[in-house]
Amino acid sequence: MAAKKSFPFEESISRLEALVERMEDGNLSLEESLKTFEEGIKLTRQCQQALKTAEQKVKLLIEKNSSVEEIPFTPEPADD
Repeated sequence: MAAKKSFPFEESISRLEALVERMEDGNLSLEESLKTFEEGIKLTRQCQQALKTAEQKVKLLIEKNSSVEEIPFTPEPADD
């Protein structure tokens, strides 16, 4: 079984942004678009997993160091 290739989170995000830009340009063939989309989906899943793992680590650290009340994060609305 081949080992999974793992990228650092920031590198994966940058690669994902580049893929989105390529697709938005509209100059890809159908085949290239599908390959790009597939790669984007894989990168998205990797990033989601990395974030989930980081969240679990933070929760463990909080639990080990003190009994801090968990408050869900609610982002402020953007001023656009």
